[in-house]
Amino acid sequence: MNVKVADKIAELLETLDIRHVFGIIGAGNVHIFEAIANRGFSELICVHHEQAATMAMQTYYRLHGKLPAVLLTTGGGSTNGVTGVVSAYFDSVPALIIAGNENSKFTTPENPLRIWGVQGYDSVHMIEKTTKYSVRVTDPTRTLTELQKARDIAIAGRGGPVWVEIPMNVQAAVIDEKTFAPYQEKPPAKPKLDKAQLDSAIEALRTAKRPLLWLGNGVRMTGAEEKIPALLEKLGVPALLSWAGADMVDSSHPLVAGRAGVYGQRSANFILQNCDYLLTIGTRLAIPQIGYDISEFARGARLDVVDIEAAEAKKHGSRVTQAIVADAGDFIDGLLASSLQTSPVQEPWRKQCNTYKTKYPWIGPEHSDKDGFINSYPFMTVLSEYLKDDAIVVTDMGTALLCGHQALPIKKNQRLLTSTGLGEMGYGLPGAIGASFANNKSEIICLNCDGGMMMNLQEMQTMVHHNLPIKLFVFNNDGYLMIKHTQKSLFGKKYVGTDKKSGVSCPDFSKLATAFDLPSYQIRTWDDAREMLPKVMAYNGAVVCEVFMHPEQLFVPKLGLSAALDGTLISPPLEDLSPPLPLADMEEAMIVGVHPKSRAMRQ
Repeated sequence: MNVKVADKIAELLETLDIRHVFGIIGAGNVHIFEAIANRGFSELICVHHEQAATMAMQTYYRLHGKLPAVLLTTGGGSTNGVTGVVSAYFDSVPALIIAGNENSKFTTPENPLRIWGVQGYDSVHMIEKTTKYSVRVTDPTRTLTELQKARDIAIAGRGGPVWVEIPMNVQAAVIDEKTFAPYQEKPPAKPKLDKAQLDSAIEALRTAKRPLLWLGNGVRMTGAEEKIPALLEKLGVPALLSWAGADMVDSSHPLVAGRAGVYGQRSANFILQNCDYLLTIGTRLAIPQIGYDISEFARGARLDVVDIEAAEAKKHGSRVTQAIVADAGDFIDGLLASSLQTSPVQEPWRKQCNTYKTKYPWIGPEHSDKDGFINSYPFMTVLSEYLKDDAIVVTDMGTALLCGHQALPIKKNQRLLTSTGLGEMGYGLPGAIGASFANNKSEIICLNCDGGMMMNLQEMQTMVHHNLPIKLFVFNNDGYLMIKHTQKSLFGKKYVGTDKKSGVSCPDFSKLATAFDLPSYQIRTWDDAREMLPKVMAYNGAVVCEVFMHPEQLFVPKLGLSAALDGTLISPPLEDLSPPLPLADMEEAMIVGVHPKSRAMRQ
């Protein structure tokens, strides 16, 4: 029986249980769009910019655990989608991207032309370094095989996006159904856990005086996040959570040590920098986590790294004692099956960690209000009081990212999602849309900023069109606050392209809400917050709430350059965050000793 290739693609999406497909229709994918609509299984979510589609797919997978698909058309349609694809690649998020292209007669390797046909170009070559697999299908009989192969690669090992380009004539081809090449599904391969390395880590956990775990999103990607409380109870070892894994355990758990890093919590950084054995599981120890000098990172500790990708496990070279290439879930199972138990020798360390958390709470005097503006850090604490027990929070960059991950406490069944690798502005609203569809069009709290909103403002219509109950918070700080601070540190108070006076401005978001037929609220004071937050949360549908903050508010604590008494610039170690503490406090806090750089800043 003769069948259209596009119809078989739609049938395969159903076989793979792909319920939602994000994209924008165009000449390069119109056959697949029509086939999906006719079949009626996968729902087509039509956004207004392709980067929104490839951003929405990320939160969709992280919440749903099932692969989404994205449909891109030729030319600008596929180039627009690249930002979200690179973001998914950095954050290890599986996704299936199906890109259209010109007729396959133009898309041969022998074609020397800069442009193929009308809008065509070599998208496979362009994207191959930022996907796990990219391929162009020129033989219609191999269409299903390549899609199935790509799907398996996407979810195997360290997840990531895959890109299958299908020229328009291949989509439209009608062929004998029996001629489709068969595909033998292969189980995702994963590295085998080395028992000797596991035993060595177990012994280190047993004998260390100040052991510390650092758990990342790789744990969740293996489905092992539910085992974390049992692991902590068994070991009695404090645990840091990466930003991408911050929602895996209730923030109030007595053994959760917080979220460390360049923009870390001061207490968490002290705990990290004073441990004598650090075991990281499923987190890639990126610069925002470890700072700028690996030799200063947890400098008194043995470091073992568990990662499913060998290159990530080994990237810090000799600083790592054991690069354990393993599935995070398998490694946690190995720890749970061991004879390890809470050690009384480590009780002083557990008490010391609690002392750090008590003395250096997430909200400190550096977060005081200024000039009549409320500070966004304590606002997160107040906001948390109104969040539902199963709230899903998606953040954009800037204020939303930093304050959300430094100061927002997370309960057991709540989620906190963002882009941590690429860190692209404009992620928040598409991310909230993807999250809502992943959870049966549920309520999503979207923390956004005025600058980030302008990157994907058009998706407010997608939100309205599908009646998604997204609570859209917009932190209004007159432009790009993080870059203002960068410019200030480099060039003094000379701003360029970061606020209204220097060349960039944002609209009145309350008026924009009216244009989209949405209610809007404004918060300028703490009285406003207490009055408006209950109304925002009680509203049954999408709503916009602006939070006005000081246009120069600092993001602190943070690791930044400091000056010695002789004027020399110093990049301090990770424990010495700004605003700097008195030397006496540093001496009291640093079990491993105050770093010479820290002394030079104060003497």
